[in-house]
Amino acid sequence: MKNILLAKNISKSFDGTKVLKEINLSINQGEIISISGPSGAGKTTLLNILGTIETPDDNNDSKLMICERDIFGLNDKELSNFRNKNIGFVFQFHELLPEFTCLENVCLPAWIGKNNNIKERAISLFKELGLIDKLDKKPATLSGGERQRVSVARALINNPKIILADEPSGNLDSKNSEILYDIFFDLRKKINCTFIIVTHNQSLAKKADRQIVINDGKII
Repeated sequence: MKNILLAKNISKSFDGTKVLKEINLSINQGEIISISGPSGAGKTTLLNILGTIETPDDNNDSKLMICERDIFGLNDKELSNFRNKNIGFVFQFHELLPEFTCLENVCLPAWIGKNNNIKERAISLFKELGLIDKLDKKPATLSGGERQRVSVARALINNPKIILADEPSGNLDSKNSEILYDIFFDLRKKINCTFIIVTHNQSLAKKADRQIVINDGKII
C-alpha cells in the first residue's frame, strides 16, 4: 500500500512540559486509524500537528511528509493552500457557522480555495449523506447527527486525501455514533480516503484498521 503520511521524531512542549515525546507514525492511503488514550495524553495535539495546524518543537531530526510533500519545508501560504486541498477536518462540535445555510457551510472551504463552481459537488454530497432536504436550512434547525453529517460533507468538499476527526462522535448518542462511523467506512470504500480519528469511544476505536494508543505523550 502507498504511504500517505510519515511522521518522525515529533515532540511538542507547552510551558516547559513535554506533551508529545518523539512520536513516529506511518499511515497508508485508505487506512482508517483511531487514536485513543486518557485525557491529556497528547491525542489532539498530535492530530493538530498531523493536520498542519500546529508545529512541533524545533528539532532537526523531526519530519512530516504528507502526500509526498515535506510539510516543514513549506512557507505559510504554501502550507495554507496544501491544507485546504489535501486535508479535511471533522470536529466534535461540528463548528458550522450559524449565520450560513448548510449548503453555504459546505461550500466555504472551496470558496476559500477560489473554487466557485462547487455547488453541484456539494449537492451530490448532500444526497450521498442523506441530507438533500437540508440544503437551505440553518444548522440550528438540524439534529446533532445531521449537523455532524453536514460537517463531514464540508470536510469532503475539496476531495481531500486525508480526513482528521477529533472526537467526531463525542457529542452524539450511540446510534448516531454508529451511523457516523459507518459513513466513514463507506466513504473509504468509495473514494479511498484516509481517516485519522481521535476518540474516547473504545468500541468505535476498535473498529478502525489500526488502533493507536497514546499515554503520557508516547505511542504505547
